[in-house]
Amino acid sequence: MKTLTIFLISLFFLIPKNTETPNDFWGATGHRVVGKIADNYLCGKAKREVTKLLKRKSLAFVSTFGDEIKSDKRYNKYYTWHYINMPMDENYETSKKNPQGDLVTGIEFCKSVIRNKNASDDDKAFYLKLLIHLVGDLHQPMHVGLKEDKGGNDFKLQWFYKDSNLHRVWDSQMIDEFDMSYSELAENADVLSKKQVKAIQAGSIVDWVNETHQLTKQVYKSTQPDENLRYRYSYDHFKTVRSQLQIAGIRLAKVLNDLF
Repeated sequence: MKTLTIFLISLFFLIPKNTETPNDFWGATGHRVVGKIADNYLCGKAKREVTKLLKRKSLAFVSTFGDEIKSDKRYNKYYTWHYINMPMDENYETSKKNPQGDLVTGIEFCKSVIRNKNASDDDKAFYLKLLIHLVGDLHQPMHVGLKEDKGGNDFKLQWFYKDSNLHRVWDSQMIDEFDMSYSELAENADVLSKKQVKAIQAGSIVDWVNETHQLTKQVYKSTQPDENLRYRYSYDHFKTVRSQLQIAGIRLAKVLNDLF
């Protein structure tokens, strides 16, 4: 028993700390906020069809599916669908495309399966869950970041004196620091008029990518490598995080309403 205990303690210290995938994602809380907000903007028919395909699971519940399957090698082909890398001075139309696919091609493929009358309900449900996740990712500014720093993952800095990176700060750390549940964040989203909602839902997937990319430029300018980010950074930028989550939810509802 003593030998086993020593072995387990040694193994613990060998486990690398602060590991991450090359392109992280909105944290679970962020994705669930998007799903919860989208629920409020679904039309009756879309809500019925989504409920049927998801077997009564909520949009918030399945919103993390796209990240959960990353642990299964069978789904590696979907990995590049979570992001787009392009230079700061380009838009999606002019940028070099990833031959393995990206957010735009991934979202469009999901939509094509869901529309396909010959697709099985299981396939439609799989791609519906993936679509819900990807629309959320599209609105995280660092998912439309630079290739050379892996969308901010290699942009090293500190978050309250602990090693982190720009991508992680925007994915989850500002949200976690605010310390509200996904339902609390969704319930406290800004009150918008019908005209404002309609304006948010206007445009195409590519238009939304280009819009997020404009925000990406601001995020890169918001700090310097190795800087120690603390309360002031959240004070200056958390309102943008909340806005992006709300916009993503409203647009997700638009995508689903159009599909169904």
